[in-house]
Amino acid sequence: MHTSLRPLFAGIDIGGTTTQVVVCSDDLTVLDRAETATPAREGGAAMIGAALDALAPLLARTPGHLVGAGIGAAGVVDSAGGRILVASDSFHGWAGFAVTAAVEDALGVPAYLDNDVNAFLYGEVNGGAVRDETDVLGMTLGTGVGGALWTNGALYAGPHGAAGEIGHIPGFGDLPCSCGGRGHLETLASGRSIAARYADRTGRERTARDVAEAAADGDEDARAVYRAAGEGIARAIVITAGVADITTVVVGGGVAGAWPLLEPFIQSALAADPPVSGHPVRLVRAALSSDAVPVGAAARVRGELGTMSGTM
Repeated sequence: MHTSLRPLFAGIDIGGTTTQVVVCSDDLTVLDRAETATPAREGGAAMIGAALDALAPLLARTPGHLVGAGIGAAGVVDSAGGRILVASDSFHGWAGFAVTAAVEDALGVPAYLDNDVNAFLYGEVNGGAVRDETDVLGMTLGTGVGGALWTNGALYAGPHGAAGEIGHIPGFGDLPCSCGGRGHLETLASGRSIAARYADRTGRERTARDVAEAAADGDEDARAVYRAAGEGIARAIVITAGVADITTVVVGGGVAGAWPLLEPFIQSALAADPPVSGHPVRLVRAALSSDAVPVGAAARVRGELGTMSGTM
């Protein structure tokens, strides 16, 4: 096939801090990528505008024709309606915003919206650490804690679009969560919470990455914060396993960059309190890194349009 005729799929990841964009071929190979700051305080139109501005030069220099765009966005989304339902306090003017309409108007191709963690899981199942698995729990540990469910070979979003939201399971203390609730897993295991808990223990302001480095250097307060995060993650996994009988778990996000520190704490807690099924948890780190969400968004488009590698 001549490259000028090949179909291209755009993937967009709108996070609280950074927006990632990719252009993929029909086998989901990333042909080009870019990132830009997310103007999260400036409203939905500004956020979509920033994403499209980052995407435009990629499309201009990549031979082929765009056939669809996928968006992974933070918050609870109405995928069918293409709009954001609920957003955290990190965003202004995002809840209620009609994402797919704005993207379709700008690009002139079909667009599909997913929660960013759903898109992350699409990416890891289609070409990452859990490729071709039929039942998976996906978790992202970043500014917040997100979750998604893949069951019987398909994403399960639930009737209200909130299935798998593991970061907002309560019962993890009483600290306020970014969603407005209290004591959710996110208050233990997000990057923002790890930094806050370390500051509470020591009076020192550090990022989650700094806390991980301190833990590696033997700082017991830092290790205690990460141990609490790991034990909380393990408890949430066991809760999910008890409800949905899913024991394969893929973990991504910036906090997962401290995997050598975090994984032993999770595994130790899982060994002490395994799923009721007795089936061991398969716990893996995400393979696609920052590409997972935009590649997963592109995979969603490919699936929706019925386009498989080699058919166009």
